Amino acid sequence: MNKPVVVSEETLTEPVVVGDVAPMAAKAAGPAYVVLAGISFSHFLNDTMQSLIASVYPILKDTYALDFAQIGMITLAFQFTASLLQPVVGHFTDKKAQPYSLSIGMASTFFGLLLLSAAHQYLVILLAAALVGLGSAVFHPESARIARLASGGRYGFAQSVFQLGGSFGTSMGPVLAALIVVPFGQGSIAWFSSIAFLAIVILWRIGRWYAPQITTKKFAPLQAHPDAPSSRRVAFALLVLVALLFSKQLYVSSLSSYYIFYLIDRFGVSTQTAQIYLFIFLAANAVGAFFGGPLGDRFGRKIVIWISILGALPFTLALPYAGLYASAVLSVIIGLIISSTTSSIIVFAQELVPHRFGMISGVFFGVAFGIGGLGAAVLGKLADHTSIAFVYQVCAYLPAIGLLAVFLPKLPQHRR
Repeated sequence: MNKPVVVSEETLTEPVVVGDVAPMAAKAAGPAYVVLAGISFSHFLNDTMQSLIASVYPILKDTYALDFAQIGMITLAFQFTASLLQPVVGHFTDKKAQPYSLSIGMASTFFGLLLLSAAHQYLVILLAAALVGLGSAVFHPESARIARLASGGRYGFAQSVFQLGGSFGTSMGPVLAALIVVPFGQGSIAWFSSIAFLAIVILWRIGRWYAPQITTKKFAPLQAHPDAPSSRRVAFALLVLVALLFSKQLYVSSLSSYYIFYLIDRFGVSTQTAQIYLFIFLAANAVGAFFGGPLGDRFGRKIVIWISILGALPFTLALPYAGLYASAVLSVIIGLIISSTTSSIIVFAQELVPHRFGMISGVFFGVAFGIGGLGAAVLGKLADHTSIAFVYQVCAYLPAIGLLAVFLPKLPQHRR
């Protein structure tokens, strides 16, 4: 583990310089709102396409007689691909920026959607999901870097704008599935490849903006702040952040992957109605993700992490025992609270290791995908042996892991 803020001359001569070594003039100019809007909209398109996979689970389950464990394996194929490759992509782009890699990676999502629309065998479905995951692996680390580069020093705000697009895109998947995929069948997934093509065009334009921002200018080595945590403390803090992300992401994954089946099984609602309820939860996630970053900028990221994870616990404990409409209300509250932590966790990790920005971004985005995929597979197996209702009773205790936030260090003021 490298020291948290001691940046060698070799590191500073690498192509991309963001975060704490960004020129002061860029910070004074404020955020580049057009770029932030473009990268957030691209995130929206990317995650809209990704969320279609979970939204068509009922169709795939009925058409191919899949069990819950096989449904979980589809999620695992999609998210585990992204989990493995995102840190690798981040490490590579730390050394050599790739301005046009985002549009090239989106092509993988394009072909994955086309393959999923025509897949008639389980292994082909897994391959299609893995291709969409590959596109995500390329997209997230470098796009998060671009968002920070365009932040003008408002890192939490920029990360929230970036996360808002992704969260809102995730929430749109169930709605689009209910309106298009359910009535017209699996083949209609191919229509969404046009969204991937639009994303390729936008990301190519953003790449043209990004390319001139890459600097090879040498900067004087940045000395460690006297109050900066030690390298051992940084390593432990990163483990704590991973655990906190685990509690948040696994709970969200349980709702994203199985909430439709839970509502159908317990309340007897139709598939389309259940997808609308899932949209309500995911839309609340999008709103919470947006406000979490600015609140972290203003009040401190550690406070936001405390409140957003542990604060959801009373509501997650109540959800398995609520009626249909009360479940909808509770899911909104849970989504608003628990999703506000994502931006703060990611920015906190970036500030702990600012000279490995791409790799850290890739690790944490990758952990989020990996935890979601592995958790979905495990929860699916548990649901096959018990019930969906029992899964939600177990997952209700996950936010209690938020108590680990007490071990996070206090960062020097200038690094917020």
